[in-house]
Amino acid sequence: MKNILLNSFFILFFIGSDAQISYFPDSTWQGKTPEELKMSKMMLDSAVKFAVINENSFNRDLRIATLKSYGAEPDFKILGPTKERGGPAGLILKNGYIVASWGDINRVDMTNSVTKSFLSTIAGLAIDEGLIKNLTDKVNSYVWDGTFDGEHNSKINWENLLTQSSDWSGTLFGLQDWADRPPKEGGIDDWKNRKLNEPGTIFKYNDVRVNLLAYSLLQVWRKPLPVILKERIMDPIGASTTWRWFGYDNSFVNIDGVMMQSVSGGGHHGGGIFISTADEARFGLLFLRNGKWKTRQLISEKWVKAIHQPSTANKDYGYMWWMNTTKSWKYVSAEIYFAWGAGGNYIVVDNEHDLVIVVRWIDDSKMGDFMNLVEQAVANKFNHQ
Repeated sequence: MKNILLNSFFILFFIGSDAQISYFPDSTWQGKTPEELKMSKMMLDSAVKFAVINENSFNRDLRIATLKSYGAEPDFKILGPTKERGGPAGLILKNGYIVASWGDINRVDMTNSVTKSFLSTIAGLAIDEGLIKNLTDKVNSYVWDGTFDGEHNSKINWENLLTQSSDWSGTLFGLQDWADRPPKEGGIDDWKNRKLNEPGTIFKYNDVRVNLLAYSLLQVWRKPLPVILKERIMDPIGASTTWRWFGYDNSFVNIDGVMMQSVSGGGHHGGGIFISTADEARFGLLFLRNGKWKTRQLISEKWVKAIHQPSTANKDYGYMWWMNTTKSWKYVSAEIYFAWGAGGNYIVVDNEHDLVIVVRWIDDSKMGDFMNLVEQAVANKFNHQ
């Protein structure tokens, strides 16, 4: 009787242990059917069809799309590479397994401001390594070349840069901060001569200041940021060798006698990360697993939790990751967080349902409805349909 009970204990132990094992893809990514993962195939198919038919209106020639989007900005110019985009594509992961895909998931496309969430990761690694002691440290104690001089700029800390609330004033790689998405109303002179906001108080989406974060991190790491990303994140998670991270033609700086390109945080003036849907899904899965890939903690769990805490300046924005805190996506969980780039590019992390959703080139106004369909596919009332 004792042996029977002991054997039963070990069987239950191993069954319980297996249930806790997280699946991570190798070079070949395994898939499962919606039924195997207790999802509604009907609702999932509806979500995929919805994404395909609601393509973003962005011109497929992204140079033209960029000029149309930002051409009204004073002295606007494209300084980095662009690329003609593909059609709608996406991946839905449930418990790490591919449960749905559409389009060409291996095609490399610009991902625009999704790049910002990759840049944020470089900052997190710098914190983990102790290269940056604290996010409340003033940046001018790390970058002393005059970039953060002056009464206003000297107040700026790392957190202000990460939450896009620095209101840094200046020119970087020939681009003025005030020329980036100026108000449509009022004169340019009024805008560029405005009173600057106290760092940390006002959110302003501004790619010049995002590029300033990349420049500042390059000063700290003293290695090209794409190399850091490749060695610390992308290679360990099994990403392909096809992704690239570009800066501008004029964004090369001298670091310890070596010319290195300071990369951009998006495609506003060209550049940013060019990447496949499949590689983005691996990146999203790393965050779903709290920074751990298989047995390795690639980025601290503390950082993963920090990135999606609402900032003072914007409750829907953390450390270069967006959230649904104020329910912009009305019927979608307030707990999800996501990377978001122009043209309808998303990496969504949903811890509650163990989901990663990557969507390329969807109409942004339809993304909330798409997410609602995906969440309905995992809701109990739709199970086994």
